[in-house]
Amino acid sequence: MLALVRSQPVPAHVAIIMDGNGRWATRKGLPRVAGHREGVKAARAIVRAADAVGLRYLTLYAFSTENWSRPEDEVTTLMRLLEESIYRELPELMERNVRLRVIGRRHGVPLPVRRGIDHVVHETRANSGLTLLMAFNYGGRDELLDAFRALARRVRAGELAPDDISETDVSGALYTDGVPDPDLLIRTSGEMRVSNFLLWQIAYTELWITPTYWPDFGPVDLYRAVAEFQRRTRRFGGV
Repeated sequence: MLALVRSQPVPAHVAIIMDGNGRWATRKGLPRVAGHREGVKAARAIVRAADAVGLRYLTLYAFSTENWSRPEDEVTTLMRLLEESIYRELPELMERNVRLRVIGRRHGVPLPVRRGIDHVVHETRANSGLTLLMAFNYGGRDELLDAFRALARRVRAGELAPDDISETDVSGALYTDGVPDPDLLIRTSGEMRVSNFLLWQIAYTELWITPTYWPDFGPVDLYRAVAEFQRRTRRFGGV
């Protein structure tokens, strides 16, 4: 296993597409919800590991706008599981000085879930350690549409000229305003796609794909990904 290079910085921001819960459960002859429950445990362990390794930001792709198309009973169970876990995680987030931030559209999210999320976001707002971004009811194209609409409203109000719109303006209109773009994107389960995730922000992000299903992804896997990142040369289009 690659070891972390002490002389090299760790990525400031790691984003993870947590994939494979259902397949993990199916392979074990379990209902898909069992995979989602184990996935919550994996997420807890990765937040601890991210804090320990010194990340400043960790973004977890928890629920996409496309996930609403899954069977109704699975979506209902996912919402119930999130509602339960969001309150349960609050004491540890406070103990570890972790700030929770949620990115995605609020419209359509069940009220009990939204209340739970809002409560934890509010309670952790002053924490100054790791910032944990949870992408929930999130879609990259939706984010871009919302950003472009916000910029269009500024243009219509006379606050911004179309020809003056910059990358900084676009970035500032995104859900991730104020957060640096991910240095490293991890995807579990071996799928080779970004699945409508942070489409603007990952323009120069390093990718790390593992065949490991999310419930089996642990701190050692995160350390391995970070160690490989440390050994890459980032050119950002240069030579």
